[in-house]
Parts: sequence; structure tokens; C-alpha cells
Amino acid sequence: QVQLVESGGGLVQAGGSLRLSCAASGFTGRIYAMAWFRQAPEKEREFVAAVTRITGSTSSADSVKGRFTISRDNAKETLYLQMNSLTPQDTAVYYCAAREATPTHYVYWGQGTKVTISS
Repeated sequence: QVQLVESGGGLVQAGGSLRLSCAASGFTGRIYAMAWFRQAPEKEREFVAAVTRITGSTSSADSVKGRFTISRDNAKETLYLQMNSLTPQDTAVYYCAAREATPTHYVYWGQGTKVTISS
């Protein structure tokens, strides 16, 4: 099993920045990729960004390209999401997730950290 714990959420004014962290523990050697998802009030959970553990290959949603940067520190077993130029539309609970090589869906999830952007 893999345990994930997010931190770094909070209240920020529009235009500001936040950095989210996700600490992984347990059988982290099984992790193939990690990602951030978010769920805004009354909306479906959506993909934000992902990074592969070994190669560091990244992908991100169009809505955050150029503003959010995902990164990982394997020595610290920590995933990050640097969020810049935040808008009220970024308000959501942000979840860290991890998956193994197979199955290809994310099976490990954190409890979420709330991000609120005021206008």
C-alpha cells in the first residue's frame, strides 16, 4: 500500500501563488506515476497534472498550462504542484494520486487539501 498526504492549501488572492506538497510513504517503489486532481464545488473531479516517477515526464491540463508546474523529489518521496497566476476558477479541493505501472488508473489517493482563491 501507498499512503499520500497533501499539504499547502489555503486562501490566496487572485493573481497569487501557492505550492502544494504530497508526501508519499509505504511501498513507494511501486509507484509509476503521480498526479494532481482537483474537484471544485458541485463539479466533477478533473485531472490537473501528472509526472512519471523515473523519467520525470510530465503532462497537464490545458486549463493550467503555463501557470501550474508539477515536479517530484524522489529522495524526499514528495510531489509538488507550483501554482501561479491563480484565479477564482482554480478554487477546489486538490488531491494527490499515485498509480503503479498496471493498472493504468490511479489507485492511491490522498485526503485532499483545499485551495480557495478570492477575487
